[in-house]
Amino acid sequence: MSQTIPPPVFDPFAPGFTDDPYPQYAALRTGAPAGRHPLGFFLLTRYDDVSGLLRASMSVEDRNITDRQLLELREQVYGEEAPRRGGISMLDRDPPDHTRLRRLVSKAFTPRAVEALRPRITALVGEMLDAAGRRGRVDLVDALAFPLPFAVIAEMLGTPPADHERIRQLSGTVVRSLEPVNDPDMVAAIMAADAELTQIAAEMIAWKRAHPAGDLLTALINAEDDGDVLDDDELIAQTLLLYIAGHETTVNLIAGGTLALLRRPDQLALLREQPSLTGNAVEELLRYDSPVQATRRVTLEPATFSGVEIPAGAFVMALLGSANRDESYWGPDAAELRLDRENARQHVSFGAGPHHCLGASLARLEASIALAQLAGRFPGLALDGEVTWNGRINLRGPARLPVSLGAGR
Repeated sequence: MSQTIPPPVFDPFAPGFTDDPYPQYAALRTGAPAGRHPLGFFLLTRYDDVSGLLRASMSVEDRNITDRQLLELREQVYGEEAPRRGGISMLDRDPPDHTRLRRLVSKAFTPRAVEALRPRITALVGEMLDAAGRRGRVDLVDALAFPLPFAVIAEMLGTPPADHERIRQLSGTVVRSLEPVNDPDMVAAIMAADAELTQIAAEMIAWKRAHPAGDLLTALINAEDDGDVLDDDELIAQTLLLYIAGHETTVNLIAGGTLALLRRPDQLALLREQPSLTGNAVEELLRYDSPVQATRRVTLEPATFSGVEIPAGAFVMALLGSANRDESYWGPDAAELRLDRENARQHVSFGAGPHHCLGASLARLEASIALAQLAGRFPGLALDGEVTWNGRINLRGPARLPVSLGAGR
């Protein structure tokens, strides 16, 4: 029999949660590692359960939810509107649709294709840090963490010049559909932002049809798989997914990773002393403060996790951020940042299984170049004001990270 979670109960709306969710995660892992939340969904917090869920043959399509309480709650919050674009991006599709869509996009993210971007990313980081160095004191989100991945994905897609600040605002609103929402005004804002972004994407695609080139958006327009091509709605959905996922998570990785290093000067010093640690450092930073805090699956048949039976048709939330700090897997120092952690790459920040993040290698490359240059060029790098978090539950990260760069090299 499935059981409702006893106290403590997962409460992402608790004061201070979006600044630091980890104390609540720790309490959940100890007192209620798995179970049914009073709102109707199931919750998993431990590494083995989360990892197992991600690798299992489960659905990501909301149409498979049969839990009446949860369906009624979603209808109360969203009405007849869907929280995302009809579930037609590959993020929201099961095989065979997911397999087809992913295959059409994946050629741009092969190891060879991503590695070919290294010189351009290195140049972009250098330009941005040159400008930051001249100023001396900057908000690192505005100076590096946001513009770098945004520029990279825009160049990969080959999109025309656009209002980057407006797209940043709209995508920041739309991604709130990926987390619990209990505010009708926020639901309305999500829908409005989604509609505006859809129009922007449609205009980009129309422009690209008239100006084809050797880029990802042209490839998607021309993509064919056994005679099948993306229809207009699918093309818009994949473009928006790549645009948003291509920068939102990496912003959090670069900004959150820099903050973690600044709060642990000994680890920042270790990175400077041993630049060869950079790759593993990125993995540990991904583990320590996951850019995506949670993901979801829908059970297609009964499943059991930590002794809790979950029926078919249940919505299951897997707390990636909690799993990445589970002491039963990582050891007693799970809450500590340790750049030389041998198994850091075992984190679940990029998911696992069929829906493992397609852009994981790109995010790793961007973060490794950015953090290596930042640490190497500015030995006086230090926090220079109060950090402001973005207030999100899922795609959580610093919205403002004021730093002093000191004398650069």
